[in-house]
Amino acid sequence: MTTRVHAFGDDALGDLDSVGVAAAVADGRISAREAAEAAIARVELVNPSLNAVQRPDYERALAAVERTPTGLLAGVPTFVKDNTDVAGLPSDQGSLAVKARPATANAPFTDQLLSAGLTVLGKSTMPEFGFNATTEYATLPPTRNPWHTGYSAGASSGGAAALVASGAVPIAHANDGGGSIRIPAAACGLVGLKPTRDRVVPAAESATLPVDIVSNGVLTRTVRDTAHFMAATQAYRPAPGMRPLGLVEGPADRRLRIGLILDSVTGIATDEDTRQAVLSAADLLGSLGHDVMEVELPVDRRFMEDFKHYWGLLAFATQHFGRKVMSPDFDKTLTDPLTRGLARQFVRRAWRTPMAIAGLKRSTAAYRAAFEDVDLIVSPTLGYTTPELGYLSPAVEPFSLMFERLVRYAAFTPLNNASGGPAVSLPLGRSSAQMPIGVHFSADHGDEQTLLEIAYELESAQPFARIQDPRGSTEVLVP
Repeated sequence: MTTRVHAFGDDALGDLDSVGVAAAVADGRISAREAAEAAIARVELVNPSLNAVQRPDYERALAAVERTPTGLLAGVPTFVKDNTDVAGLPSDQGSLAVKARPATANAPFTDQLLSAGLTVLGKSTMPEFGFNATTEYATLPPTRNPWHTGYSAGASSGGAAALVASGAVPIAHANDGGGSIRIPAAACGLVGLKPTRDRVVPAAESATLPVDIVSNGVLTRTVRDTAHFMAATQAYRPAPGMRPLGLVEGPADRRLRIGLILDSVTGIATDEDTRQAVLSAADLLGSLGHDVMEVELPVDRRFMEDFKHYWGLLAFATQHFGRKVMSPDFDKTLTDPLTRGLARQFVRRAWRTPMAIAGLKRSTAAYRAAFEDVDLIVSPTLGYTTPELGYLSPAVEPFSLMFERLVRYAAFTPLNNASGGPAVSLPLGRSSAQMPIGVHFSADHGDEQTLLEIAYELESAQPFARIQDPRGSTEVLVP
């Protein structure tokens, strides 16, 4: 059985990251078409094992590169997550209930993404409506983790994470409504930055949400790729009312005060492998001259209850108004057990809705107050290490068991969504099963620069594990 899957080899992409590919295209060592063709070949190699592509669009991609792309990442191949419109492609939202028609125009963020010069090869997989923290389905094959195909790739940007971690593409679009950039980054050993609310163009659905929890971004293998992408987004549209963010190119000289949190608002202790990964990161920060101290959680258990209720509200709205907000052909009888369970849970306590929304809105002030005495907060990205496939599947019964597992797993990330604060997951740890563990850094609103600077410093001090390294693998799939 193949347990580790990657496509790195001696082709036009080699082991280059996005910045490296863009530089090779710019100086003529390879063409944008050669980069796209190499990526397509890699995708075709790994996707039968990973199931990370929702819809390929190779012919249009190859035609697009003939028009000489421009931008900081010109000529770099990528995928767009299946909940974000790309003109000419349907957005199926990871659900059998959606019978999407091809989009007539790009989503606003898609245009911002394309301004970097990226070449879109198609749509990546996601769990139904992004409600789960694993890219698994009730009746369809799951998306698999390239570090070990028996494990979850995380979610909801799980397809994007699997494609980037396996080397099929160096960068892929992701978005985050409760951890959906940072969770798959942690599961697949990637850099996953969730920007400050409104740092990038808002998601198409943001205007309709009582609390805007969604941020778009990317998943990458290197800090500089994320930094270059963020610089490209700001060149396209500087964030209104926010400190300007240019191209961050390395660590800062200043030493930081960093708060340490080890356990989540659930009251359940973080598992030992994850706890040790965070403590090791704290020790590394201390050795680099930063001042690390334990701090209190900025919110209490009521926050998680409010977020769980809001999760249910979104599922209820999708289940009962899907024809209006998703597709005229939406069939609510085909939604999965997680969507239906969340919707039922919401109905039983619908009276809590005004209080839950008010509580989530108050979280912004509580979150920002946490940075009065520290520059950053370091914590686990997830409550426990990446589970094997099936553990978080929407088919797990009863619903209460599956949802309890899900809440414990994704307990650290939602505060940044509700409050609007930025955060990044970095692949600084390894579990006893040799799976990646993410360490989570949060900053005050608009301070992506400090997050990127500390990420550069940690990447240099402790280079991120590479999937090409055969240690811990029984078999490796290569070209």
